[in-house]
Amino acid sequence: MSSRAKAALVASCAISSLIIWGVHYQQSKEREDMYKGVLRDDERRREKMRHREEELRISQSKREIYERVQTISSSKETSNGS
Repeated sequence: MSSRAKAALVASCAISSLIIWGVHYQQSKEREDMYKGVLRDDERRREKMRHREEELRISQSKREIYERVQTISSSKETSNGS
């Protein structure tokens, strides 16, 4: 085998190895980025749930205050009483 052929073989093996390594690196990086997206979505969902729970507590406390201040009658009582 000539030295030019050997050099071409070594160069093609090196380039192929670098390409394979690059593809695997890119795949692992994409997988990591996708997982970070899942973590962000989970955190966003937890924050939304906390916000909804806080709104529910506020709404319940307002309802309790309104029920103490106002008398509540059913629609049957108002229609029969009129």
